[in-house]
Amino acid sequence: MPMRARSARPWLAMLALLLACGLSPSAASAQGKLLKRGNGPDVETLDPHKVRSVSAGNVVRDLFEGLVSEAADGRLIPGVAASWQISDDGRIYVFSLRADARWSNGEALTAADFVYAFRRSLSPATASPSAALLAPIRGAEALMAGKGSAEHLGVSALDDRTLQIELERPTPYFPGLLANSVAYPVHRASLERERAQFTRAGKLVSNGAYVLDEWALQSHVRLKRNAQYWNAPAVAIDTVLHLVTEDLNAEFQRFRAGELHITEQVPAQQIAAMPPVLKRQLRIADYLGSYYYGFNLTRPPFQDQPGLRKALSLAIDRQIIVDKLMGSGEKPAYGWLPPGIDAASSQRPEWASWSRERRVSEARRLYAAAGYGPQRPLAVQIRYNTHDYHQKIATVIAAMWKQTLGVQATLYNEETKVFLQSRRERRYTQVFRASWVADYADASSFLDLLLSNNPRNDTGYANARYDALLAQAANSSGAPRGELLAQAERSMLDDTPVIPIYFYVTKHLVAPTVRGWQDNALDHHYTRDLDLAPASP
Repeated sequence: MPMRARSARPWLAMLALLLACGLSPSAASAQGKLLKRGNGPDVETLDPHKVRSVSAGNVVRDLFEGLVSEAADGRLIPGVAASWQISDDGRIYVFSLRADARWSNGEALTAADFVYAFRRSLSPATASPSAALLAPIRGAEALMAGKGSAEHLGVSALDDRTLQIELERPTPYFPGLLANSVAYPVHRASLERERAQFTRAGKLVSNGAYVLDEWALQSHVRLKRNAQYWNAPAVAIDTVLHLVTEDLNAEFQRFRAGELHITEQVPAQQIAAMPPVLKRQLRIADYLGSYYYGFNLTRPPFQDQPGLRKALSLAIDRQIIVDKLMGSGEKPAYGWLPPGIDAASSQRPEWASWSRERRVSEARRLYAAAGYGPQRPLAVQIRYNTHDYHQKIATVIAAMWKQTLGVQATLYNEETKVFLQSRRERRYTQVFRASWVADYADASSFLDLLLSNNPRNDTGYANARYDALLAQAANSSGAPRGELLAQAERSMLDDTPVIPIYFYVTKHLVAPTVRGWQDNALDHHYTRDLDLAPASP
């Protein structure tokens, strides 16, 4: 088949902990260039096929590399694949792997490693939360459903250095999917030998710019430069510490004390009072991410109660949240797709243009129609993972629901791993805090999250029409595809399985000694692209 070529191309209290992490000046010099990054909550896994959180994704991108990677500005660039070709009908991709691609143990990385990795990602036994990203591949949906054979998956090794992937249908954004961790290779021998322990320090064999040196729970992940990485000479940072920084104010103070080069976030109240010298180090940029609340639709009180769910959505004053709590350029969210998604314009419900008074009136009407009122107030639990912002937002939303409708909300905060498990199992959750950041710059990255068969759909939302519209869109292109996606979003917003609250911006403090940092819409910043200049005297 004809092919067209695509080119390759409170800080004192933590002093003992910081010393243990190798942050003393002597330790830093012993480790060469040492970059210290705030990374938010603790990572839940270092298995690239099981990553769910932003914090884990940040670390795994340093440890592994897929066929396709990303430049510092977010552009797609060749990764393990030096180049690729696409058939004229857009269904067959042939990737030529780099001759010097190796695992961190020195073994050659081959096309067969990718065949194994794709089969593992899509196997129901793996339970990969991102497996659906690979659905465009021929046979992937059947394999995910436990109905297909791995041998029939459209991924094959033509030889050690040539990998072919056949798609069910043309998918123009497919290369972007391959930059996601679900498409990263894993080292088969060490995984099968070590099983659940294969991601531990001393056992993890990876292929990215860094290797795992230490993983201390609720403290840090330390990585060392991978001498076997194909582009190792271009990697300037010798050691990187991804530090757990759930307390944003403590993270901020650590940055001010020179104990961090990069923060994961910046508290809004600190931005307002920030001195000029720090403001020059502040980076705020648009981000393809949404902060939202999800409902557990598999049990009462929200099962089969779209009116009640809509009442709670209407009762939230998003403008107050973005202005008073966030205050860094975040935008109130009424639809599901954030600004910047290249598709049909993001849909907004009719009530988004209503006055606050009209919204409150309609919320009270729907609340009463669902059987609730002063004599029978709704009692609901709001769950969120431990984090300053999440607690503040939950407190404000609970107060809005109480004042507007009389809802009695109880707040529960949980450690991140416990929280994510609670969401997945849906046994205790009623309303839960959530966020979604695009895996790639297309509307499907958001809309597919709420497909009935998506393992990351923690709401349990299942709407046959919604599923069908997205299936049709997957087989369409151009304006027809855009209209199908718009219809799907409108249908979902009518059902209100989630409450969009605001669209993110990224907020980082980046020390002036850091070189190579570029803002990008996905907020992916690979340590391999960064360097440290000597500190000013």
